[in-house]
Amino acid sequence: MAGPSIDDLDRQLIGVLAEDARVSNRRVASDLGVTEGTVRCRIKRLQQENLISFTAITGLELASKSRLGKIRIQTEAVHQRQLAETISRMDPINAVMLTLGSFNILAMCLFDDLEELAALASERILALPGVQHVETSVAVRQVKYNALISKIT
Repeated sequence: MAGPSIDDLDRQLIGVLAEDARVSNRRVASDLGVTEGTVRCRIKRLQQENLISFTAITGLELASKSRLGKIRIQTEAVHQRQLAETISRMDPINAVMLTLGSFNILAMCLFDDLEELAALASERILALPGVQHVETSVAVRQVKYNALISKIT
């Protein structure tokens, strides 16, 4: 599967916006040595292709639920992608990733009560056909949280 079609100017533009998404198109154009229209068109295309979006990212301390949980899921390889899609639609799941190792799906969620996490993992996810094993962990202290994924090489 081919990756997204972006060039060096797109990468530079994304890098600038990742540092400060509120910077003016005029300033970006000046910094990158292109016209403001080029910047505006590039941003619009990157947004339309779902390669970038603009949103306010809050710290975990502002989340409506107070705890971060991770659920590692071991599945039969043939079911991995379909299970990941199914799990991604479950409330309160916030993120799902396909991984390598003994667990091939990682799901993350915010929750208030340990019983809520336990029920999600053992009653809902483990009950799915193709799921072999689940393991949960709970974040007890936030050392670093940086939702910025910006460097594209």
